[in-house]
Amino acid sequence: MSESRTIKAALASSDELAAPGKSLWHRIEPAALGIGSIVALLVVWELVPRLITLSAGTKLFFTTPSQVAGTLWRLFATGEIWTPLGVSASGFGLGLLLSIVVGLPLGVLIGRSRTLNDMIDPFITAFNATPRLVFLPLVMLWLGLGLWSKVLIVFIGALFPILINTYEGVRNADKVLINVVRSFGAKEWDIARLVVVPNAMPYIIAGLRLAIGRAVLGVVVAEFFGSESGLGVMMVQAAGRYQVDVVFSGLIIFAVLSLALTAMVQILEQRLSRWRPVHVSE
Repeated sequence: MSESRTIKAALASSDELAAPGKSLWHRIEPAALGIGSIVALLVVWELVPRLITLSAGTKLFFTTPSQVAGTLWRLFATGEIWTPLGVSASGFGLGLLLSIVVGLPLGVLIGRSRTLNDMIDPFITAFNATPRLVFLPLVMLWLGLGLWSKVLIVFIGALFPILINTYEGVRNADKVLINVVRSFGAKEWDIARLVVVPNAMPYIIAGLRLAIGRAVLGVVVAEFFGSESGLGVMMVQAAGRYQVDVVFSGLIIFAVLSLALTAMVQILEQRLSRWRPVHVSE
């Protein structure tokens, strides 16, 4: 037993000695590869129309990264983008916030209560399997073309990833640990707060990451088909005028919004997962 511990300690110390030469590249490798692939794509995209002669009709539907960058600069410099961006961000933020407020506690409840799960599960399964676009005519009929119809579409899209992942995380919580805490006289609230939710955190974070994508999709769908203002409306209007650079500018803004929020969720996951032990491979 002592020999195996000595061997593991020696291996750990040797890894620590070898780490300084590789640690910097290992830290920046994911970002470097991701940024490198994006830069390569942009370079190829920029060079293709310069190396290949395009007809006038083709040029009408084509643009380059430099043109998109110039359009983005103009939209932000003139302030033309701020109003539609604010409208889209409001619908996105409110809808996502409501889905978190409803989805997290409801997921914990149905995960801890078999009776409640049996009552609600048919509705969750049915609504989750239904395309979000189906709800749009009803939402427009009930709430019109304003902000709250957009909020509801985003809420419907983002709710189920959070709800289902939270439920799965609660159901997979450590039963032995729950029984130990219960044996010390802990109430159901204490069990959920101290054991169930921390154990379910990886599932919850995964649900949040999925919900961000669904929320962005909900904003785009609502603004493409049932809204009077917003970034999606601006893209539709630009497409009708063959302003491809403006359409790509809106697409890039949506993509950057998704990436920024996903990065924030990853930072949150790292902070909330510090208590987890690091497993040493044999």
